Amino acid sequence: QVTLVESGGGLVQAGGSLRLSCAASGRAFTWSVYAMGWFRQAPGKEREFVGTITWNGGMTLYADSVEGRFTISRDNAKKTGYLQMNSLEPEDTAVYYCAIGSRPYGRLTGDYTYWGQGTQVTVSS
Repeated sequence: QVTLVESGGGLVQAGGSLRLSCAASGRAFTWSVYAMGWFRQAPGKEREFVGTITWNGGMTLYADSVEGRFTISRDNAKKTGYLQMNSLEPEDTAVYYCAIGSRPYGRLTGDYTYWGQGTQVTVSS
């Protein structure tokens, strides 16, 4: 019913920046009614919350580990969400996933219904 595709990952040196995109598609799908979240999973670690944005883009919420460095935004006309990552650190290396759901301010994977396949971000020291 709904498909999400992440893009923009890659290799970057510590201190650098990347912007990830999350494009949504699907028939009879209204992108603007869903909240969007970003998660990441590093090798040997559990999937962790990065941040989320409300359906109208009016409020964002971030994990302590990324607050001040990462920024979430969305363009409802294009059915696309974004994660801008600045001052990247080796600890940010992970597969990054976008997700959407009807629950606002969700911090858990169970708060989201649809998920993308992920995009790899690697930060060298």
